[in-house]
Amino acid sequence: MIEKILTLSVVFIGLCSATIALYGFKKKQPDKDFTGIWFRVKTWWGMFVIFCFATLFNPIVSLFSIMILCFYSLKEYFSMMKTRKSDRRLFLWSYLMIPLQFLWIYVGWYGMFIVFIPIYVFLFLPVPRIIGKGTLGFLRSVSFTQWGMMLMVFGLSHLAFYSSASPEYGPNLVLYLIVLTQVNDVVHSIISLYFGRHKVVPTSNPNISWEGFIGAFLTTTIVSYVLYPYFTPFGIQYGVLSGVLISVTGYFGSLTVSVLKRDLLIGDKEKFETLQGKYLSRIDSLTYTAPVFFHVTRYFFDFM
Repeated sequence: MIEKILTLSVVFIGLCSATIALYGFKKKQPDKDFTGIWFRVKTWWGMFVIFCFATLFNPIVSLFSIMILCFYSLKEYFSMMKTRKSDRRLFLWSYLMIPLQFLWIYVGWYGMFIVFIPIYVFLFLPVPRIIGKGTLGFLRSVSFTQWGMMLMVFGLSHLAFYSSASPEYGPNLVLYLIVLTQVNDVVHSIISLYFGRHKVVPTSNPNISWEGFIGAFLTTTIVSYVLYPYFTPFGIQYGVLSGVLISVTGYFGSLTVSVLKRDLLIGDKEKFETLQGKYLSRIDSLTYTAPVFFHVTRYFFDFM
């Protein structure tokens, strides 16, 4: 327990430092747009509160908190879609799948957890859309719903399975994952803001640059080298490689969700600007880093 409290204390000090530093930057450079970075720091605080409960209290609290996170992320995702009345049945069934996914985590049934959404839900979801609703818009609504389930539920639900797979190391691994993911996101945003010249997808997200990717990659790798002895049971080799893995997958997660949002919101600039400040924009990287880090770690280490 003392080790967990010390770990959370270090994260708390880091968050306070980041918040104060960002506030100072905003005061000194009012012409710069720090909105995206500010929202990410706020997300850090939200995640910190959730995982304080996850680490210090009953694991069921953690399970329920992450389930709520998945629900609201999926709800925001659905709010971007141009829907018909026939799509509402799909959405209802998607929401009902969330508690089932977390039931498998609660009972520790890894086999069902890992195939439930990619196989059973994927095969089942078209059925409610087909019955009595015809073919108009079928592929678009079903495929978009399946993508939402994969990213917002399947991907994020891995955050809850860490503790189930490894009660001893799981909570600290989640904190380690979140810290590195958010460091990667914030450093990428800051470098792209000041030095971003070569855009990766300028038509989809002008804030993602190659300079930001390289700077975030190097920073996240260095931070992983500093933090891994305190948060993880890894040796130096995987301790550093985990930073590389989280940086690269976080970058692809942010890029994918950015393009997905712009595809869904083409021609709806007002809604796009409104959703920029929502929670989905802040956890995009975690939809990739959480499952990839989990499965790579589970493959190489017996404690998962």
